[in-house]
Amino acid sequence: MGHPNLGERAAAYLAQLQSSHDELFFHALAVMHSANYRDANEGALRQDWPRIPLPARPDALRASAHLSREIAALLDTETPVPGVTSGAPRPELKTIASVARLDDQPLAAADFALTAGCGSAGQRGVTMPGKGRVENRAASAAEGASGFGAATHDVFLNAQACWRHVPPAVWNYTLGGYQVLKKWLSCREQTLLGRPLALDEVKAFTANARHIAALLALRDRLDVNYEAVSADAVAQENALTLGLSVRQHQVRRAFTASLSTRSTSNESSQPRQASVMLWP
Repeated sequence: MGHPNLGERAAAYLAQLQSSHDELFFHALAVMHSANYRDANEGALRQDWPRIPLPARPDALRASAHLSREIAALLDTETPVPGVTSGAPRPELKTIASVARLDDQPLAAADFALTAGCGSAGQRGVTMPGKGRVENRAASAAEGASGFGAATHDVFLNAQACWRHVPPAVWNYTLGGYQVLKKWLSCREQTLLGRPLALDEVKAFTANARHIAALLALRDRLDVNYEAVSADAVAQENALTLGLSVRQHQVRRAFTASLSTRSTSNESSQPRQASVMLWP
């Protein structure tokens, strides 16, 4: 992780627990991915000054960090994740975003043309997202077993082919302010690329959808972890501070950047400085 960016009190906390700055970083990442944490700290998160509970026991810190490493692996689309994007997919992920023709005939290269109106060229080369074609339907019994409810979406490439079973929670998932899958598609409309999608690109959409589904499947464990470390939080007279400029935003931005094309991004490539208040 490089040189730790720690305040003196954060360093003293780690020394007391005989823990590493890597464990503190990953613990903070796990806490901030808890929906319960985000609901309780919405105002502070909007101001870039969230508060992170510090568990009193080293085993609690390590367990939180271990859970967070699962998040980090899923946020890194370049890293194969067993059961998600490498090897046989987990049963609950197997049906998500599978590509098929509407008539169930074998797919051909012509079926990979993305012409559903997902994006267009705007001024100064900026890609403008389009509505695309996303149809709601009832999930089949096999699709419902994925645990994302009785309704699902089909996301269309064109009039004859689609990615079947993209659950609403997966399709609507946002990161860095962007609807991830919709942004990925907006940059790859055929009028922008000048060609149909390659087979690897079609598979990449499926992989991205499964990454997101696997992230969402961690929700309950992340909330349980947050409640546990909050209940075990060490008491401090003053708030501690920790700058996470080194990796937190890099990890999150790397995931978003990998789902878009650099030529359409007008964001700075440098990670934004973030500060975190450590509990209480």
